[in-house]
Amino acid sequence: MFLEQLKHITTLIFDIDGVLTNGDIIASDSGEFLRTFNIKDGYALQLAVKRGYHVCIISGGKGEAMRKRFEGLGINNIFLGVSDKVAVYNSLCASYNLNAAEVLYMGDDIPDLKIMQLVGIATCPADAVPEIKAISQYISPYTGGKTAVRDIIEKVLRVQKNWFDENPSAADSGK
Repeated sequence: MFLEQLKHITTLIFDIDGVLTNGDIIASDSGEFLRTFNIKDGYALQLAVKRGYHVCIISGGKGEAMRKRFEGLGINNIFLGVSDKVAVYNSLCASYNLNAAEVLYMGDDIPDLKIMQLVGIATCPADAVPEIKAISQYISPYTGGKTAVRDIIEKVLRVQKNWFDENPSAADSGK
C-alpha cells in the first residue's frame, strides 16, 4: 500500500533541522548558526528537481548559508524562518494546484505535526520524536542528516522509475 501511494507523489517537502541535518547547531562567535548537510541527500534532492518534482524546504530555521545550499541544488521553493508551516503548505498547494495525495513531507518534531496531518504521505527519520513517528506512514531507518532524505527520495523515484541518472555529474550534490 505504501509503495503504491508513492506512485502519486509529485511534491517533496522537507524540514531542515533534524531532517536534512542531525539537529545540531554550532553557534559561531559572529552569531551565525552553522549546520552540516549530507552530500548523498544533496544528490537525491538535485536529481528530484531535475526529474521535475516540486521540491520544497519549509523550516523555522533561517540563514543565508542554508538558502545558498538549497539554491545550489536547484530548489526554488525555500521557506526559512517560518512560524506557520501549514500556511506555506496551503499556499504551495494553491500555486501548483496540488491535492494532498501528491505531497510527501518529512519532519521530525512537534512543529511538523500539523502539516504532516495534512499531506498524503507523512515520513520521518529514525530519530524523530514519538508523536511524529506515530503519525508517519514511513519511518526511515536512517537518522536526520544521515541520508533519511535520500532514502525517501530514492524510494519515490524508484517506484516511479525515475531514479537512475545515465550521466551523473560529480558536481551535482556538492553545490
